[in-house]
Amino acid sequence: MDLSLTPDQVEFRKLAREFLETEVVPHRQEWDRVEAIDPKIIPMIGEIGFLGLTIPEEYGGLGGDYVTYCVGMEELGRADSSVRGVVSVSAGLVGKSILAFGSEEQKHAWLPGIATGTKIGCFGLTEPDNGSDPAHLRTRARRDGDDWVINGSKIFITNATIADIALVFARTGPEDGARGISAFLVPTDSPGFERTIIHGKLGLRGQATAELSFDNVRVPGSALLGEEGRGFKYAMAALDKGRISIAAACVGIIQASLEASVDYAKSRHQFGKPIASYQLVQEMIADMSVDADAARLMTWRAADLLERGEPFSVAASKAKLFASEAAVKASNLAIQVYGGYGFIDEYPVQKLMRDARVMTLYEGTTQIQKLIIGRSETGISAF
Repeated sequence: MDLSLTPDQVEFRKLAREFLETEVVPHRQEWDRVEAIDPKIIPMIGEIGFLGLTIPEEYGGLGGDYVTYCVGMEELGRADSSVRGVVSVSAGLVGKSILAFGSEEQKHAWLPGIATGTKIGCFGLTEPDNGSDPAHLRTRARRDGDDWVINGSKIFITNATIADIALVFARTGPEDGARGISAFLVPTDSPGFERTIIHGKLGLRGQATAELSFDNVRVPGSALLGEEGRGFKYAMAALDKGRISIAAACVGIIQASLEASVDYAKSRHQFGKPIASYQLVQEMIADMSVDADAARLMTWRAADLLERGEPFSVAASKAKLFASEAAVKASNLAIQVYGGYGFIDEYPVQKLMRDARVMTLYEGTTQIQKLIIGRSETGISAF
C-alpha cells in the first residue's frame, strides 16, 4: 500500500499553496469582514486548475484524479474555506452531476465554463422545511407542453448569488418521497428566478449563500438532467462525492490550525520562555497533529476507493464525520493556544473555528453520517 503522493500531486500542492498564499491568504480577513470574496479570484482559481480537476479534457478540464482533487480542497480549506466553497459546489456537486448524468449537449454547454470559472453552478436541494430529509422536498415542476414550469424555494444555497446555472431538484411525480423527484439545469437569469443573499452567518462569511425562489420559472424539456424521477438518486450520488470534498477541506482547516498554533507557540513568551516549551501546550499541538494525519488518511482512502470504482459512500461518511468534528476541535484548541489574541480577527484562528463549525452541518450533519455508518454496520436503517 503506497500512501505517498505522486510527483505530479506534490507539484500541484506546491503550486496551489504558493498561489493561495499570494492571492487569497492576505485578503481572507477582509473578505470575512465584508461578507464577500473578490469575484476576480474565481477565474484565477480556474486558471490555476482548481475548477477543472476531475473534469475530462474533452470538456475543458484537466482530467485529474480524486486524490489530487482532495489535495486541492485541502489547500483551499487551509487558505480560506469561503473560496473553497466556490470550487466544491460548482465543480464538485454541479459539475460532477452534469458529467455523470447529463447529455452530451449539457456537458458541452456547461462543463467548459465550470472548468475555467467563467460559469459558476449552485446546487438547489435544501429547502426551508427539508434539510436532512430531502426526499420530502416541496419544490414542484409540472409539464406544460414541451416545457417544465418550476415553483418553490430553496435555502442555504452556496454560490447562489454568483451562479450562472442552478441544479434544481423538484417534485415531478404525484407521489411523495424520493421516486417523484427530478433534476433540472436552470439558468439563473430565467424569468421568475429570484435570489436573496443571506447575511450574518457565523462562518464562511465570504461565501455567497442565498435563498432561491421560483415563481413559474419556465425551462425547456432539454433542461431535465438525466431521467425523470431519478433526481433523488442523482442528489445522493453528488453528496457522497461531496462529503470527500468537505472532509478534505476540513483537513485543511486542521492543518491551518496546527501551523498557526506552532508558529505562535514558538514566538509567544510567558514566564520567561516560549509557550511551546510547556507540556500542556505541546499536548494541544500533538492532538491537532494526530487528527490532521488521521483525517487526511481517511479522506485519501475514500478518494482512492472512488477513483478505483469501488464502493466508497460509507468511507466518505466516515471521513466527513471524523474530519469535520476534528476541525472544530483543532480550531478550538488553536484559540486556546493563542489565548486572548485568538478571540480577535487580527489573527486567523477565530475565523478557522467559525468556518469549521458549519462543516458538521451541511452535506449531511454529523448525526446523518452516524446513521449512514450505523446502517452499514447493522443492516438496519434508522431513517
